[in-house]
Amino acid sequence: MQKIFMMTPHDFLNILSRAAILKTTPRHCYTQDNRRESVADHSWRTALMAMLLSGEPEFEDIDMDRVIRMCLIHDLGEAFTGDIPTFEKTASDARKEDILFGNWVASFPAAQRDEWQKLLNEMNKMETREAKTYKALDKLEAVVSHNESDISTWLPLEYDLQLTYGKENVQFSKYLTALSRCIDEWTKNKIKDSQRDAET
Repeated sequence: MQKIFMMTPHDFLNILSRAAILKTTPRHCYTQDNRRESVADHSWRTALMAMLLSGEPEFEDIDMDRVIRMCLIHDLGEAFTGDIPTFEKTASDARKEDILFGNWVASFPAAQRDEWQKLLNEMNKMETREAKTYKALDKLEAVVSHNESDISTWLPLEYDLQLTYGKENVQFSKYLTALSRCIDEWTKNKIKDSQRDAET
């Protein structure tokens, strides 16, 4: 009996090739070794954060596999538009990204198309704990990355943004609120150390 593929190897490779653009799509942030961070760097670690949370009692009743999938695909629209920092991104930019991403997903084989469209709809509605968890991790990973970068790469507005970014997104979770506070302490110490260094 001949096996029928739900997704041809050609389709599989086409999706991977488009996703690979994120490996070399730069974000605003720098890595610890002073390299521009890529969108793929960010998406991978956001997914890793979700995996790490899966053992926490607070998250036992949510589908963390779905959260990880959201984290992996959430910025794939930037394979078409590039990354635009949050403080520069307009509603028009967001709409354009959503349309291009949506059109690409609509071209997928049926099974993959249906799964991705359901995930994207859930992420956009932000009603489930899974969607809220993904969004909080997306924001927190960006703040962590900035703390890991050399402070000389920060823009002036980021000194305040580091302490406010994503705060509304963590409020639903005791664990993520505590994590955010811990990151804040790191941020404050980083700023304090840089000011001390500047004075010496």
